[in-house]
Amino acid sequence: MNEFRLDKDYMKGDFGPYVWIIQEWLCLHGINIVIDGSFGPATEAAVKKFQLINILKSTGAVEGVTFGKLIEPLISALKPIPVNGQSLRELIVAYAQQHLKQHPMQIGSRNMGPWIRYYMEGYKGSKLSWSACFVSSLVKQASLSLGIEPPLKTSYHHSELANNAKKSGLFLSERAVLADKSKLRSGFIFLSREFPGYWTHSGIVIEIDDEIILTIEANTNDEGSVEGYEVCQRIRNYDSKDFIIV
Repeated sequence: MNEFRLDKDYMKGDFGPYVWIIQEWLCLHGINIVIDGSFGPATEAAVKKFQLINILKSTGAVEGVTFGKLIEPLISALKPIPVNGQSLRELIVAYAQQHLKQHPMQIGSRNMGPWIRYYMEGYKGSKLSWSACFVSSLVKQASLSLGIEPPLKTSYHHSELANNAKKSGLFLSERAVLADKSKLRSGFIFLSREFPGYWTHSGIVIEIDDEIILTIEANTNDEGSVEGYEVCQRIRNYDSKDFIIV
């Protein structure tokens, strides 16, 4: 199923996976309705409201123009950034900031919604980590801009991300960073370590200070939860953090 293009126009009385996607995007735009895959009166009213807000013809039906406006945040996040001499790390940071601006978040339930499906490449479920997929997708997006192979494979779990980095010689331990913080760079990936050999969260390092790092990360929230619901910018310390060189 192509989540960037409808297979037909949708209106009251329709049902199915595309109606589900339409309802998810309406909720992501702050027009909250039940996400059940059935295009009933509530969905029709929500579509009309969205169309009025966006100065579109208020028909209550979703055609190509309305759907394009619904998914505009994702399209904006995926817009290619001109290289202009930037390194892979600089592009990773730029793409992280571009995604953050569109406020990606889950919708409906844990690890669900169009943003998560994009980051997870279509996979879904509560046992997968979309923060690991988020950083993997940013590395892939930046690598594509440079026309190079990503230095890391897409990973659906943080420990897999860490172990792949170790195999590639790209793992940077907390001990090594604390011994020499000049080794750390913006654009690197941080990994939150729960205990040796097991990591529970990840994100992109945006800025570095002597005692803290500024990050952009997914599957978190303003409280810094590792089981959050959105992409946020956060301030974190070095404790229990390892890093991946990119």
